Amino acid sequence: MPNYRILIVDDEKNILRVVSTTLKNEQYDVTTAQSAEEAIERFGRNGFDLVITDLKLPGQGGLDLLSFVKSQEPDMPVIMITAFGTIENAVDAMKRGAFNYLTKPVNPDELLTVVREAVEKFELKRENRSLKSELRQKFAFGSIIGKSSVMQEVFDTIRMVSKTHSSILIFGESGTGKELVARAIHYESDRAEHPFVTIDCATIPSEIMESELFGHEKGSFTGAHERKTGLLERADKGTVFLDEIGELDLHLQKKLLRFLQEREILRVGGAARIKLNVRIVAATNRELEQEVREKRFREDLFYRLNVVAIKMPPLRERKDDIPLLVQHFLERLNQIEGRMITGFEDNAVEALLAYDWPGNVRELENAVERAYILCPSITIGLKHLPTKMAALSRGEREPVDEMNLLETEKRLIVRALTNTSWNQSKAAEVLGISRKQLRTKMKHFGLLPE
Repeated sequence: MPNYRILIVDDEKNILRVVSTTLKNEQYDVTTAQSAEEAIERFGRNGFDLVITDLKLPGQGGLDLLSFVKSQEPDMPVIMITAFGTIENAVDAMKRGAFNYLTKPVNPDELLTVVREAVEKFELKRENRSLKSELRQKFAFGSIIGKSSVMQEVFDTIRMVSKTHSSILIFGESGTGKELVARAIHYESDRAEHPFVTIDCATIPSEIMESELFGHEKGSFTGAHERKTGLLERADKGTVFLDEIGELDLHLQKKLLRFLQEREILRVGGAARIKLNVRIVAATNRELEQEVREKRFREDLFYRLNVVAIKMPPLRERKDDIPLLVQHFLERLNQIEGRMITGFEDNAVEALLAYDWPGNVRELENAVERAYILCPSITIGLKHLPTKMAALSRGEREPVDEMNLLETEKRLIVRALTNTSWNQSKAAEVLGISRKQLRTKMKHFGLLPE
């Protein structure tokens, strides 16, 4: 047992003696005080893990001491001691942040149970605080989390390339965080004060993509009632992130190549060329070299974009990062929901580490949120995880074959659609794929509505 330091405050010497002796016999480090003023003086000179105080004290009362402790150490547990007739006051103290209360005469067994629970929870919060600080200082780059060697290499590359103006191509499976990398590059660069514009090449129909990218002049085509500024022009002096660049059709690939070569655009229906200072960061989950060989992607554009390549590893190749990612997601959920879930039980962590995460970080985030919603206590257990993950903790393994992989993909798609009330755009975002890709898969699995 760690040598926890406990401050006991009571003006009755008999209570002090009973409580301190009981705790010392359990190897706790005990300090006593007979007034709130004396306790505050001792608190300032020493670091304690727990305060036990009587509600009624001479001078400042126990509630005053509670307020002082919470102002100095918000997470530190304070246990109130009260006479039977003033239990209402103890309940009021708990509403103000006290951990629990004990009634006089103090029962030694009850005392030890409450103290043990209090110091364990305080230690858990302290560990979480330390982990959060470590995560923020050592293992985070913007919103990207990772301590694994492969992620540290990604961080190093971001630091180097963000100071340049070269084009960058980010490779990786859906859900690995390619847009987070693009944003990190932008906000680490000298373009950070200027626009970061995202263009999803998979969701914008090809017939309007040229106008979206380059803009158009009034009257240049039917429906062009006024001049429109394109996304490239809006991003002048900033960064354009071309997500799923492999979905761009060959006609527009040629126009994008010309922009990269000449750094100027021509609006649809326009005559004046417009010079722009825009950095291009592109991303794809396709094997672009294979696309080049099969004539679906221009070789010259590929080399223009691929000045610096960043490969985002799938989560199954960086499982050391799962505990950090889980803690990051929990902290965010705690802030949003106003709860305090402190972590996962060991067998639940084992299940998370055993699973292969075909949906990568996005799937992990969804699994953590699901478990958070289902968990009624302060720690998430195996029963709160999806059955397929819980089974892995027991050493079970599903057979890996084509049918099983297809069924897994179908289950993921159905779950995403169900959770978004069958909103295809939102479901595609959850799955980390384009709406066009989602509809193709829905058609394959017979999920498209009549």
